[in-house]
Amino acid sequence: MRELVRTNDIVLVSAVGALLDGAHIHHLVLDQNMSIIEGSLGVLPRRILVRDDDNAAARQLLRDAGLAHELRPDE
Repeated sequence: MRELVRTNDIVLVSAVGALLDGAHIHHLVLDQNMSIIEGSLGVLPRRILVRDDDNAAARQLLRDAGLAHELRPDE
């Protein structure tokens, strides 16, 4: 799995998830339920991961959607 996006913005998490779903790219959102620990303050970022095989397509999808600035470095 590769980290695609890390953000505190739950609207962005939802938008990226919708884009990936629409392109049939399987993804995981990690740390989504950490609000229980943090007290719903939104200070802990959510991470969106995709499979290694889908990484290039997912990155291109986000670039095409104008979200290139949200992408984590591709290592």
